[in-house]
Amino acid sequence: MVTDLDEIARIFGQIAVNAAVPIMDFFNSDGEARRKTDGSPVTDADLASERLILKALASEFPDIPVVSEEAASEGHFPEVNQRFILVDPLDGTREFARRRTEFAVNIGLIDHGIAVAGAIYAPALGQLWLGGSVALSIRIAPGAMLNDELNSRKISVRTAPTGHLKAVASRSHPDRQTGEFLDRLAIEERVSAGSSLKFCLVAEGQADIYPRFGPTMEWDVAAGDAILRAAGGIMVAGDGSPFHYSKPGYHTGAFVALGDPSLIKSVF
Repeated sequence: MVTDLDEIARIFGQIAVNAAVPIMDFFNSDGEARRKTDGSPVTDADLASERLILKALASEFPDIPVVSEEAASEGHFPEVNQRFILVDPLDGTREFARRRTEFAVNIGLIDHGIAVAGAIYAPALGQLWLGGSVALSIRIAPGAMLNDELNSRKISVRTAPTGHLKAVASRSHPDRQTGEFLDRLAIEERVSAGSSLKFCLVAEGQADIYPRFGPTMEWDVAAGDAILRAAGGIMVAGDGSPFHYSKPGYHTGAFVALGDPSLIKSVF
């Protein structure tokens, strides 16, 4: 069984890159989004990506249970232990359905309540992010074979500038509490982004903070959390306490992703 976190992240990355092939086929077609029972959108691309990912994970990690968004929406929750995988086969379905490029495939490994390895792939951008013991950004096309030595660079968070923070927030899911949280901080610039790419902006040092107080699921954040941690950042609960996974129903609750961990002192 593979135990090296960087190798696990790499395997996740290759699976995500492969799953992007049917996603981009649908993206370039005339398919439309439908509504699930909870009101959230789903497309044929979500389902095709999930089928491919679940098959690949079952082959690569047969002993690790997988919680995946679309299966969970149908009530299929496997019994999990301290180690399990969270999958969002198409994060940012609203962006996808609107033919925007800010959507991604998310795969993250949880170990004892912590996100320890993850991959986020934005196929319309041709950009892959990996997080294990280190964080990488890799240029790669959908379906291509992953070679970490080509078109890759190590990424890390930046030291927060005093009084001049840059915040990133959701483009499609703004909420009052998040806005109020940011209003009381020394935020010089706010940018909006879709899907889990907000984590990548913080991990790459392009932003300092990403708060979210609106509804979110653990499969939305696990991969980004792992990448952020590998890049030197941290994700905490909305009150500044440690963030842990395997909550009831896999709801995240409020959280704040920080590039520079020292920001905890000034933010909370």
